[in-house]
Amino acid sequence: MTDLADPVESDVPALYRNAPSSVGFKKLRKRLLRETRETIARHAMVEASGARPRWLVCLSGGKDSYTLLAVLLELQWRGLLPVDLLACNLDQGQPGFPSHVLPQFLSENGIPHRIVRQDTYSIVTAKIPEGRTYCSLCSRLRRGLLYRTAREEGCQAVVLGHHREDALETLFMNLFHGGRLSAMPAKLVNDDGDLMVLRPLIACAEDDIARFARAMAFPIIPCDLCGSQDGLQRAEVKRMLQAWEQESPGRLATMAKALTQVRPSHLHDLSLFDFSGLRPGQGEAPVSAGEAEEPCAAGLAMTRTLFAAE
Repeated sequence: MTDLADPVESDVPALYRNAPSSVGFKKLRKRLLRETRETIARHAMVEASGARPRWLVCLSGGKDSYTLLAVLLELQWRGLLPVDLLACNLDQGQPGFPSHVLPQFLSENGIPHRIVRQDTYSIVTAKIPEGRTYCSLCSRLRRGLLYRTAREEGCQAVVLGHHREDALETLFMNLFHGGRLSAMPAKLVNDDGDLMVLRPLIACAEDDIARFARAMAFPIIPCDLCGSQDGLQRAEVKRMLQAWEQESPGRLATMAKALTQVRPSHLHDLSLFDFSGLRPGQGEAPVSAGEAEEPCAAGLAMTRTLFAAE
């Protein structure tokens, strides 16, 4: 099968055997497939030639990673993703972590997988003072283990389930706290230069992912290590973005589009644009140049309303 037509239910991957048959769910499913497929193509995540690649698909037990795995498996089944997939969960030794849930889910659905058990929880709690956030150290330890596993399994890429809102939250985190314009890339090379890191869901809305995961009744595992900590800066940014979207539906989609339409000539980074060489009457102006448009009165009023609510 080479398109996104409705499949014959008796011929679907085991993961979809009990999927809802409603029109609404089918539309949601197709939208996630289409957006993921477009992201993979736009960022050339699959090499056009050479040996068939192998991807390590990271599965945490949350809604995002379950959806990532399901969408990639369906694209693979339809013949639209010529890649071998290996699901991987890192059991970090958190107290009360239901270590049987993911192995059982993956085995029952016939999904190739590897479970890596490494007690990073004890390391994080020993190194980070009480009351401080664990995210940074936990992330570094987890990333190192996943890279090692990918190399051991002969994978060329580590695949993560970050979505549109994750990218926007990172943009504002860097803007507010890092003093730089930087979001979350769909594709990058790791620091050692031997693995790709891919985010095929980066254009997908978090709400779509949440609705899909609920409809599929995935056995969600909550993140007690990081998610139980109050006052995280990212959580504050998330609430801000949600308020903007509630006040002006479609705002997040517009902001995400902006990440694909950058104009270096309208920023101040000398490494991105040659301002010193810019002269009138010397050839054609760069494609990115041109006078900036002034925001309309209605837009300014909406902005004042949004910030006044904070």
